Amino acid sequence: MTAAKPSATIRYTAMRIGIFIGCLVFVALLVHFGVLPKGLGDSNFVWVLLLAIVISAPLSYVLLRRQRDEMSEQIVTKVDEAKAKLEASRSREDRAAQ
Repeated sequence: MTAAKPSATIRYTAMRIGIFIGCLVFVALLVHFGVLPKGLGDSNFVWVLLLAIVISAPLSYVLLRRQRDEMSEQIVTKVDEAKAKLEASRSREDRAAQ
């Protein structure tokens, strides 16, 4: 018995969240040790969060290209199957109406 392959969308999303969390921890450590400024006043958490988003977005774009392509192929396949089912249903209705 083989395990079902996880959805490409779920795998991509999990990897994207993992990259974001890694960047969040990295930026928080840099701010904690004084490598990056702490922001203005009480904005420390927002500053760290925004920096993590800005860093993780291009990393995800470059590092997850293959997963993103797999996800889009899977989505296109499912959409094409749904269109084929819809067209088959329409043709059956047209034949039944005649």
